[in-house]
Amino acid sequence: MAEPGVETRTRSSVITARAAASFDPVGRSVATARAFVRDTLQGWGYSDVVDDAVVLTSELVTNAVIHAGTAADVLCLRTEDGVRVEVADRYPEREVPVQGTGQSFGNPDRENGRGLLLCAALASRWGVEYTPTYKQVWFQLDLPQRQVGTRSAGPVLPTSLLPVADERVRVAVVQMDRGGTIVNWNEDAEHLFGYVAEQITGKLLTDIAAWPHTPGIGTGIVEALQLSRWEGSYGIRGADGRVIPVYASHLRVRDTHGEPSTVCLLVRDEERAVIQTPLRAPVTDAGSESRSTDPFEVFIGSPAPDDLDGLLQRTVERARDMLDGDSAFLLLATDDETELEVRASTGLPSARQRFARVPVEAGTGRYGSARMPSVHDDLTAVPGAVPLLNDTGMRSVVTVPLKVEGRLTGSLGVAAEGAARYSNEEALRLQFAADRIALAVESARLGELERLRRGSLSFLVEASDLLAGTLDRDQTLALMAQMTVPTLATWCAVYTIADQSSDPYLSYVLHEDEDRIDGLKALLSKIDPPDPVPTPGARIWTAPADAAHQAALRTSMRELGRSSSPVSSGIGTTLATAAAVGGETVVLPLVARNRVIGMLTLGKPSDDHFRQEILELAEDLSRRAALALDNARLYSERTAISQALQRSLLPPGLPQVPGVEVEVIYRAAGEGNEVGGDFYDLFPIRDGAYGFAIGDVCGTGPEAAAVTGLARHALRLLAREGFGGPAVLERLNAAILDEGARSRFLTLLYGELWPQEDGGAVLKVVCAGHPLPLRLRQDGTVEPAAEPQPLLGVMEDLELYEQTVTLDPGDVLLCVTDGVTERREGARMLGDDGLTDVLTTCTGLTAGAVASRVLRAVERFAAEPASDDMAILAMRVPEPHTH
Repeated sequence: MAEPGVETRTRSSVITARAAASFDPVGRSVATARAFVRDTLQGWGYSDVVDDAVVLTSELVTNAVIHAGTAADVLCLRTEDGVRVEVADRYPEREVPVQGTGQSFGNPDRENGRGLLLCAALASRWGVEYTPTYKQVWFQLDLPQRQVGTRSAGPVLPTSLLPVADERVRVAVVQMDRGGTIVNWNEDAEHLFGYVAEQITGKLLTDIAAWPHTPGIGTGIVEALQLSRWEGSYGIRGADGRVIPVYASHLRVRDTHGEPSTVCLLVRDEERAVIQTPLRAPVTDAGSESRSTDPFEVFIGSPAPDDLDGLLQRTVERARDMLDGDSAFLLLATDDETELEVRASTGLPSARQRFARVPVEAGTGRYGSARMPSVHDDLTAVPGAVPLLNDTGMRSVVTVPLKVEGRLTGSLGVAAEGAARYSNEEALRLQFAADRIALAVESARLGELERLRRGSLSFLVEASDLLAGTLDRDQTLALMAQMTVPTLATWCAVYTIADQSSDPYLSYVLHEDEDRIDGLKALLSKIDPPDPVPTPGARIWTAPADAAHQAALRTSMRELGRSSSPVSSGIGTTLATAAAVGGETVVLPLVARNRVIGMLTLGKPSDDHFRQEILELAEDLSRRAALALDNARLYSERTAISQALQRSLLPPGLPQVPGVEVEVIYRAAGEGNEVGGDFYDLFPIRDGAYGFAIGDVCGTGPEAAAVTGLARHALRLLAREGFGGPAVLERLNAAILDEGARSRFLTLLYGELWPQEDGGAVLKVVCAGHPLPLRLRQDGTVEPAAEPQPLLGVMEDLELYEQTVTLDPGDVLLCVTDGVTERREGARMLGDDGLTDVLTTCTGLTAGAVASRVLRAVERFAAEPASDDMAILAMRVPEPHTH
């Protein structure tokens, strides 16, 4: 039985548009795929589902190009009721589990375990399809059928101005007192919702109301009950626990004693026509309006745009036409009401000015504040009075505030090229229009803000996961830049600071147009970096734009002076770079562990500005990125120290032994370990004599490596002092016991090697608790070459002896640690017999080939990585060459 929401076959639906793209298996492809899906869906007008689609695509493309390591094909399909996105990779054997089949999705904290979990959580439908050459994961996002919530509302009125009604409104369904407590509940309410009046009277309406938390709905139920009039959709939880969708009309009244209450008429949502306010009639003739005409629709037109940008653009166009102006503009206030942000204009270079910010209080008096209407007859007499109109040719202007419940939400202005075009009468007309649209603009702005914040949350979650997935400094720098470009900025530069005495260093530069990166990097390298100020938040940095402007000016002057020569390509690059950095540039400090470790610089192209919400998102990202970058720095430093110390424990190099082939293979267990508890050594003792050793310290990791260093250095020192094998090991045993609590058991095979002039070799060996060395003869027979003796680090008094072994030409002596013989696969173990079988097949091979064959046999014996250190030492006397 299939899990609900999961499908393995495509549902039939009419496809009205399609867009496809392929992405190479590189990290940057994930950001490119996100941009492709976002641009495609926004172009189709599907902004309601853009954020969810981008998050899901990002996860699935990451699985393909990062984890599966193949190219990813992305296909967007538009249908009448939604969008379907298909992501295919070229790794069909990777099985995708389906929820409910007993298989696990994997750990959701891992990067490659989240894609399907998100599909299950966000998509309307999703599924997986396999072919012999690729695997495809798809998801369907349905468009919301309609937006629910406030349709119209009136302002909060003083109690004395509320209409008078009797104590009991007989036609009402529900009536609440001043505090929202239900005081009346009629028979129709009992029938609809299952509660009798005795059950519900005295309870708050909020106890049973399921108020919609829809993006764009700024009014809650408590606020709605305080408004003089409200109409819209929500739900009522019935006595059986089900939520019943209702359409409601609220009216705020006061009784004959002056006590306010709210009367609510409710019907089933499908019967909304019973109480829904009818649509306003259009204008009846050119000179008069019907009494039922909605002033908002008169000003904006019908149908009103359902998106914020469309509503604002329609507003400025209507305002310009209403006052016969040459231009108009609308600015929205920031959350703290200290600045206004340009959001729409007509008759002005809007692309240049979009998201530019001006202060709410630009000067003293009413004409310097956006909170009051103002009229300027001639801007040339008061330069800078309206900064937005500087150098635009506009002379007269009228501006009015947009307010909702007394709070400043924006400013609307109309300007003309002539002087003294506007009077107080035009200001009153424009203010009347502003009052009509303020609530709709604020509602649309809140909807946009909610969608932006939802997208920001998805962005930060994705960013945190990506940053937490690496401890490599260079990859962290690349991720920081790729996450900001082009999502937050057009270009990005990351400066790093090694320590408090170091200057900032330009570490990474990225531009959304790759052809601009080199020019941008060259420009930033020539100017002083921004000051490493720890103050949080974004600050403006003008140096790049100024330097680019000066460079473009100098290059243009040089080209003009060479008018007889063809134009060089340098001016094109310089001008392109100037345009790329000519907009707003901001710097955010990267602060980790109370220290500035760098700066994140974000830029826009010519005359473009950042919106406040983007800067706040960038600040949040910079905090996460700073910690990830500092973690990568600490990890790199400690890894470098660890590796340097570990390398000091390895032999500096193997000497060339005349007449004997020697090969060593060494593998330390554990990520990042170069040395463990196993060790080896081969060194000259005196003329014609060489010492060799292979040992295993109990345990792994740094503690075992410390004893490894003691053993290797002690062996060399004692052997060169002229001690024989037993004396060398007895003194090493005493040194290990002197370590006390830090001592470790040690198995050791030590020997001395004398190559012979006749082509053979004589060895004297001592095997102290170590796996026995094996000798391979030319006829393929394998036999132990020593006898077992007690290991070191246990007893104080050891009586060891050495044994003599003679290697004839073609013979091999193989010495290994127990990481080889104790290789396991479940209950099976390679063991001495298994190693003997492998060595039997090595007749005629060189020492290097013998060691490699043993290593392959160990690796193939079990699928899991080795959990123990491993050392292999092979010595072979080559056969004499025949001519």
